[in-house]
Amino acid sequence: MAMPMPPRANLSGIRPDMATERLSHPGLLRLLQLASPMLPVGAYAYSQGLEWAVESGWVRDEAGAADWIGGVLGQGPARLEVPVLARLYRAWAGDDLERVHYWSRYLDAARESGELQAEARQLGESLAVLLTQLGVEAARDWKEIGYAGFPTLFALAAVHYRVPLPETALGFLWSWCENQVAAAMKLVPLGQAAGQRILSLLIERLPAATEQGLALADDAIGMLAPRLAIGSARHETQYTRLFRS
Repeated sequence: MAMPMPPRANLSGIRPDMATERLSHPGLLRLLQLASPMLPVGAYAYSQGLEWAVESGWVRDEAGAADWIGGVLGQGPARLEVPVLARLYRAWAGDDLERVHYWSRYLDAARESGELQAEARQLGESLAVLLTQLGVEAARDWKEIGYAGFPTLFALAAVHYRVPLPETALGFLWSWCENQVAAAMKLVPLGQAAGQRILSLLIERLPAATEQGLALADDAIGMLAPRLAIGSARHETQYTRLFRS
């Protein structure tokens, strides 16, 4: 049975050419809000396979954690989430709900394990609830759409708050990196200074990773991170664990 289409977003005043605008101070603050660890969506509860990587000995120390997170960044979010986020952003900005649904389904189907899919869906639902509570009415019906992942609602929020696309993608990747480093600090474990050293390395890579993702054509979208897929799948039956993925 076909999924009923929610009402049109009606994001009055939003233009597709926002992707080329400069980031205003209010837009910057909204982006910081969206990328903050305080955003109440539960991202802190997920390690995205990193917990199994530590359990199995793939990640043992600071250098290993930096290699793991940096490797997944380049082959995962930069090649999958960011290009799809860009298409979702443009679809929201153009009030094209058909494309929002298409790319939301695409991203949901691209998840390589049940845990990763459940994580994206839970974060998406939580962000839809939060945005609705903050007065973003276009998010209301997306609370009930199972394949609406976190990037779908992140893109909606960015368009609503007039955050240009390049900064939206950069903020999205920064949030992912920060969550991964926080997980590594608990799991390896690592100290605060080690966590900041890893973040400093990632900061050097983030602009290029963002540009790479934004430049990908449709037929080039997709991630290749076998250990991430294996680690996430093995984590589903890990005997003791701190994280939900």
